[in-house]
Amino acid sequence: MPNSATSPTGRGILFIVSAPSGAGKTTLVERLVEDVPRLKMSRSYTSRAARSGEYDGVDYNFVSRQRFEAMAASGEFLEWADVFGNLYGTSAADTERVLSAGDDVVLVIDVQGARQVRRRGAEATTVFVMPPSYGVLEQRLRGRSKDTEDAIQRRLQVAREEIAAFAEYDFIVINDELASAVARLEAIVLAERARLQRMHETAETIRRTF
Repeated sequence: MPNSATSPTGRGILFIVSAPSGAGKTTLVERLVEDVPRLKMSRSYTSRAARSGEYDGVDYNFVSRQRFEAMAASGEFLEWADVFGNLYGTSAADTERVLSAGDDVVLVIDVQGARQVRRRGAEATTVFVMPPSYGVLEQRLRGRSKDTEDAIQRRLQVAREEIAAFAEYDFIVINDELASAVARLEAIVLAERARLQRMHETAETIRRTF
């Protein structure tokens, strides 16, 4: 059973999970937060319209492009990006609220979003999810989507560029099989919770009983 205790420091851990489109990062993180207590998946704001089966406040916070741009201009986003013509962003206030409550937060964001978070100086543990190969990624994109051929080729080109950024991350997870990849992500979360800097106070309390 994963450790469900609040961080001894009283503050949650910020995790970032990035991957090329089609690599399965969202599915992995959705499974991860189901399995690990006190781990929340950040809900992004987006300017795009909801797709069939998506709900405002559940899948995304859907806002107009005008409102999104106003939020970005006023510095409300921890990070934001234009992804294939649609705007996506992470609320700094929403993220801080969860971390201050002692829960861990996972941001599922792209490479440029992760770079923005780093530039802001936010402490985060970063994970890059990779497909087993280019061929597998192409197969997944074609199998899951009704995108045009031009859109698929654009996503593949962006994927080539994003894959090259893997060395910017703390951990790499290959999404070759869902359950195994989720287990590797879970191991990273639990290892971060057990770091000395986070467990020092608890360990010192135990030491004093000896």
